[in-house]
Amino acid sequence: MKTWLDKWEPEDNEFWQNTGSAIAWKTLTITTLSLILSFASWFMMSVIAVKLPGLGFAFSKDELFWLVAIPGLAAGFLRIIHTFILPIFGTRHVVAWATLIKLIPVVGIGFAVMDTSTPFWVFAVLAFTCGFGGGDFSSYMPSTSLFFPKRLKGTALGIQAGIGNFGVSLAQFVTPLILGVSLYGASAVSTSIDAKEALSVFQTVESTKQKDVFSALEPQVQTALLSSVKPAVLDSVKATISTTDDATLFVALPAKAKAKVMANANPKLAEKIMNQMSPDTKAVVNKSIYIQSAAFWYVPFLIILSIISWFYLRSIPMHSSIKEQMDIFGNKHTWYCTITYVMTFGTFAGLSAAFPLMIKFLYGDFPNAPDPLVYAFYGPLIGSASRVAFGFVADKVGGAILTTLTGVGIIGGAIVLITQGLVAPTSLDQFPMFVGVIFLMFFFTGVGNAGTFRQYPIIFADNQRQAAGVIGWTAAIAAFGPFIFSKLIGGNLTLNGTVNQFFIGLILFCILATIINWWFYNRKGCEKPS
Repeated sequence: MKTWLDKWEPEDNEFWQNTGSAIAWKTLTITTLSLILSFASWFMMSVIAVKLPGLGFAFSKDELFWLVAIPGLAAGFLRIIHTFILPIFGTRHVVAWATLIKLIPVVGIGFAVMDTSTPFWVFAVLAFTCGFGGGDFSSYMPSTSLFFPKRLKGTALGIQAGIGNFGVSLAQFVTPLILGVSLYGASAVSTSIDAKEALSVFQTVESTKQKDVFSALEPQVQTALLSSVKPAVLDSVKATISTTDDATLFVALPAKAKAKVMANANPKLAEKIMNQMSPDTKAVVNKSIYIQSAAFWYVPFLIILSIISWFYLRSIPMHSSIKEQMDIFGNKHTWYCTITYVMTFGTFAGLSAAFPLMIKFLYGDFPNAPDPLVYAFYGPLIGSASRVAFGFVADKVGGAILTTLTGVGIIGGAIVLITQGLVAPTSLDQFPMFVGVIFLMFFFTGVGNAGTFRQYPIIFADNQRQAAGVIGWTAAIAAFGPFIFSKLIGGNLTLNGTVNQFFIGLILFCILATIINWWFYNRKGCEKPS
């Protein structure tokens, strides 16, 4: 079949009306549907990882955050590759094969989660392949930029990126629903610990029984369990009872602290401990789920879209070698745009990846703790919707002002999270405000994503091939957002039990990015008004 179009002149009104418009909008429709699945499969691990401990996978908190972070690391590197392959292979070949190759992570993860003996390194490799879904964004968006005239670029890019971003919400929304559906394979028992009922057990079971059960555990297990107790509480108890025996120390802890230890422990281990202390306890909650369905449901959609892409897409003739495309790095605005897009999309993608585990580890050990997957999908949904809505606004008022407002919004949200103790909570009463502030930050990231992608074609208006390359490059670097956010947030939680330090760093970075955007693209008399 013919791959390359003979002619493409979208700025020619006659050509656009008679030929170009139909092809461009058809291409946008197909690539956007494919991009939805790209984002969904990219963030698939962020929702599956939440369920792994309850199924019996003995992964630590740090390992779980690694699984969530690795797809972002992979996507960043793969987007760099995608930035340069579009002019070489064209839209048709890139989109069709990029869609088909995502069968590797969805099928692989589907089988891996069915066996609790699957080692961590296998999950790590599969998490890397999830990056296939994040990588192709840097081909899809430059492709769309080439298909549309300047007056419609902001709208087209806003539609594609915004609707494509809905894939994050799709993964986080569908997963809780599909867990009860058998697509292939047997169900597994997912265990969770009710912190309120666990508290009741420790308030009623005799201390000698608690000590006997805890003493029977391996010494390294005892140490790991006690490591989840807040240092101030642990030091206070140690000073009071003057002992080095972990079992005695555990028994001396306040009942609330012991309940939190069980809520933070691997659920299968906590189940064993709680059942030994109180065989009839209601603290252990077991539920049959089909975790593999959270991966397998993508398969038919990926196959169908790869076939449609192959038969219905065409490529714009824009042959350019990798060496020729490297000229974007000699332009200072490539680097300034990279910084602003890391602030907008990097924050969107980073929060999307880390949000479920933040809920689990910040608020999961309180009585009546929230289910992370009930709330997780709303954030990306809000960010995606605002990106679509403000794509039209960016065409009217320009993108620079929206990017500046985004920086202010993210900085303000992070300040509230820190000053109100929302990322170092002491009560579940803080949870509604925590979620509300995060949702507001998601909203601003969507506004900024629409603004930045309107800016770039204007900043590089004198060379549309460079504009396409910069869109791909900035998207590549911003795709490291899930890796950066997940690793730093996970590290903060492991070391301090809070995320204050991370958000302080985010504030400083966003101040820098906002100043750069305002100075070069937004203020009166700036170098590149956009």
